[in-house]
Amino acid sequence: MKADKLAQAYLRKAQVRLESLHFFKDRKAYSDVVREAQELVELLLKAAHLHEIRRISKRLRKERELSFYGAEDFIPTEEYDVEDADHAIKDAAFVYQIVSAIFDQTEEEPA
Repeated sequence: MKADKLAQAYLRKAQVRLESLHFFKDRKAYSDVVREAQELVELLLKAAHLHEIRRISKRLRKERELSFYGAEDFIPTEEYDVEDADHAIKDAAFVYQIVSAIFDQTEEEPA
């Protein structure tokens, strides 16, 4: 089975976002790491659905709005820390590895 062009595009976009997570983390933009990690996982979910990916996406989705906009009693740049960034990177990398491995395997199968 060959991955369609849209799924491949999602995978490429996710790879770029995965690389950018370290850029944000290095600049201590931890809330941006969480937000971008959620978008990365969302793209990968569109390419392939798995139980663990859904769990990760659900957790990151809950954090997405707060990590970007905050609230009166929640300032993202003060609430998120390096542990939050590390957790988001770990989850995003896990999802990326799973989905990219699926595509690598499916493209090796004869048509």
